[in-house]
Amino acid sequence: MLDKTLPYYNIIMKRQKGTKAPNPILPKGFSFNLYTEGDEIYWAKIETSVGEFDSIEEALDYFGKEYLPYPNELKKRLIFIETEDKKKVATLTNWWNFTQGRRDPSIHWVGVQEEYQGLGLGKAIVFEGMKRMIELEGDRDFFLHTQTWSYKAINIYIQAGYRLVKDEAFGGYKNDYEKALSTIREKLDNY
Repeated sequence: MLDKTLPYYNIIMKRQKGTKAPNPILPKGFSFNLYTEGDEIYWAKIETSVGEFDSIEEALDYFGKEYLPYPNELKKRLIFIETEDKKKVATLTNWWNFTQGRRDPSIHWVGVQEEYQGLGLGKAIVFEGMKRMIELEGDRDFFLHTQTWSYKAINIYIQAGYRLVKDEAFGGYKNDYEKALSTIREKLDNY
């Protein structure tokens, strides 16, 4: 869940080429699955449940504009974690952004439904996402944009090999490094 009690600042993180991807470990009863046509409703429900969108309709509109034009990519890049009874409870999208003509691989929209948080699913899906991103893009630098409201996820990204970057940005995102770090430094593990 996002912590919207904090001031909002943009954070850019980068995983350097050659950084080892940790092995994902799922708790018993859960499995990884990739997007199939129609799964956008589950993506929208998960992302809305964690506060990324104000409504499922808003999330579906975003998904339709940003991802549906690339159905073959979605089938390789949008990961879910499902329960034994096939309920989708977590998601991560391995995507890309363009930076002055350069295509930068980037993690988008990591979310775990609140009632399933604290089980290690966030860490598992981020680690699985890194493994799959390397398979899709090769071992190169990867980026992600996040915010101070997501400091719990930032700790997972750090474990996955990402680091906050001070002077870099990508995909048109702003980097509020100094303000962001001063806001969440005490909430970050070993940073």
